Amino acid sequence: MSDEQQAANIALVEAFWAALNRRDFEAVGAFMSERGHYVDVPVIDVEEGAYGPAETTARLRLGLEPLENYVLHDGTITASGNSVITEHVEEWFWHTGESTKLRFCSVMEVSNGKVDRWWDYFDLAAIMNAAPAWWVEQIMVGYK
Repeated sequence: MSDEQQAANIALVEAFWAALNRRDFEAVGAFMSERGHYVDVPVIDVEEGAYGPAETTARLRLGLEPLENYVLHDGTITASGNSVITEHVEEWFWHTGESTKLRFCSVMEVSNGKVDRWWDYFDLAAIMNAAPAWWVEQIMVGYK
């Protein structure tokens, strides 16, 4: 793969994160290919994640839309071939006063200008320990 293609893949992922930071869930979903798979790795044994733009958008809305505020802090980004790996920190704030900083490592595979795979690695206990009960109950219902 050429340096130019790797740079294009990084630019695409940077635009993806910028859209997520704006909480533009439709835009984030639009980055996904029709077969694109988004999953939170700590829960992969419980549920299969989201496939394609619409499910990705719905899944993001389920967890992030109820937040009063959300801030994504960029971190390390690197690419090798079609893989783009990022580290970042997300700050989550609920309207009931709870908040947390979550550290993520995200592995993405990019093909033809779309994300085919987005797997997030993070400490699930950190979210569950910080989140209010009403939010946990809501996400347990799911988005489908």
